[in-house]
Amino acid sequence: MCISKRLAGFALCFAVFAMAVCLLPGVSYAAAPYHIGIMTGTVSQSEDELRGAEFAMKKFGDVAKGGMIKHVTYPDNFMSEMETTIAQIVGLADDPLMKVIIVNQAIPGTTEGFRRVKAKRPDILCLAGEPQEDPNVINSVADLSVIEDFISRGYLIVHTAKKMGATKFVHISFPRHMSYESISRRASIMEQACKDLGMQYVFETAPDPTSDVGVAGAQQFMLEKVPAWVKKYGKDTAFFTTNSSLHEPLLRQLAKYGGYYVEATSASPIVGYPGAFNIDLAKEAGDWPAILKKVEKAVIKAGGKGRMGTWAYSHGYANTLALVYLGKDAVDGKAKITSKKDLLESYAHSTPGVKWSANYYTDYGTGVTTKKMVLLYQDTYVFGRGYMGTPNVKVPAKYFKVK
Repeated sequence: MCISKRLAGFALCFAVFAMAVCLLPGVSYAAAPYHIGIMTGTVSQSEDELRGAEFAMKKFGDVAKGGMIKHVTYPDNFMSEMETTIAQIVGLADDPLMKVIIVNQAIPGTTEGFRRVKAKRPDILCLAGEPQEDPNVINSVADLSVIEDFISRGYLIVHTAKKMGATKFVHISFPRHMSYESISRRASIMEQACKDLGMQYVFETAPDPTSDVGVAGAQQFMLEKVPAWVKKYGKDTAFFTTNSSLHEPLLRQLAKYGGYYVEATSASPIVGYPGAFNIDLAKEAGDWPAILKKVEKAVIKAGGKGRMGTWAYSHGYANTLALVYLGKDAVDGKAKITSKKDLLESYAHSTPGVKWSANYYTDYGTGVTTKKMVLLYQDTYVFGRGYMGTPNVKVPAKYFKVK
């Protein structure tokens, strides 16, 4: 064999060997052309957002192994450890290949973190999911923020309740929550929607779980009061509460005594339902179609068929993954960050089979609309009935002006 053929054969063998080594577990391979950083809460605080980051790492690879995704978490006590949050965000920008930074949920400190990132790396896209800082504050630096559409849902939850068969609507909350503009404004919209749709609106007060009674005391209150409320207002009444810890006792009692439940404030099949109906979802964690199927089976068995609803995918999970898709497409020149069309395609990609609706945010005080913040909602899924088609319902313009 001539020397050139021997060299060629050796080169081929070496290439095959090198490829095999690169594919071995734990061995780095050809590095991604750029990186996307994600910061979420821990599994104890923000499991859904974290699961979205885990899915993104599985799909696009972990930076540590030559992939595209770098995931970090913010402290559980983020209000008292804001500097740690800021440092985590800024630390992502130290990577010269970093092109996108996503924070979901965008807790207090996110704006300052983004501001410092932009100061040294203006090329990095900064994306915020469910910002907890004032819209004008986060919008001053973030390239895009996405948030649950509390305005449209104020109308749509009541509209869906009527479609399900309810003639009355009970809103359950407490003073602390009602001091928040988004919650109080949504309640006002719900009240107006009831008037317009011919339904009775009632406000009931429950204990604040952060008060001296604690979560256990607030839940016990609900267990005792819900049967009385159903008796007082009738089984054709829909119930809604603003606090996540109150969903479980509410669902449990509605299944037993009657009444309707459209969806939670942070709608998800894992909010309230697992605890209310003793559903073990350990094997289904992160698999939303499987979760929905298992929860639906339990709800129907408990007597909630046609009376209880949710979103098929967690909003927190969808936010993380959709912002990864959007950020990646933007860097690749396939999408515009402020395009509703491109954003909705990213959400559709993240939640197969589910429809979404999106609206640009309009500042209540100034009336100015910005494309840097988008309000979103997902189609409501009623167990035993299916999707309700809420994205196809036109919300009357007057509701966007309700105080």
